[in-house]
Amino acid sequence: MSKQESIRATISKEIDGPSFPLIEEILEKRLDKVFTILDCRKNSRNGVYDEVLSMVENVLIKIAMRRSNNVKTVAADLLGINRNTLHNKIKKMKA
Repeated sequence: MSKQESIRATISKEIDGPSFPLIEEILEKRLDKVFTILDCRKNSRNGVYDEVLSMVENVLIKIAMRRSNNVKTVAADLLGINRNTLHNKIKKMKA
C-alpha cells in the first residue's frame, strides 16, 4: 500500500460515512478559486503555479511551526525537510 493510500485509509476510518470527499477534491475546489483570483492579476511577475506553491509552502511552514511549539527541528521533521532548509525558508518568508 502506498503512502497516499495509507493516508486515505486512515482518513476514511476517522470520518463517518462514505460521502466524505477526498482531500484532493477539497484542494482542487479551493485551488480553482485561488487560480481564478490569481489569474485575474495578469500583471503578476510569477505564474500562478509559482504563486500557489509559495502560498502553500508558507502555510505548511506556519502550521508545522505552530504544531511543534516553534521548535524548528521538530517542524522540519513534520515537513520532511532538513532543519537548515526550514530555517532558510522561514528567513525568506520574513524578508
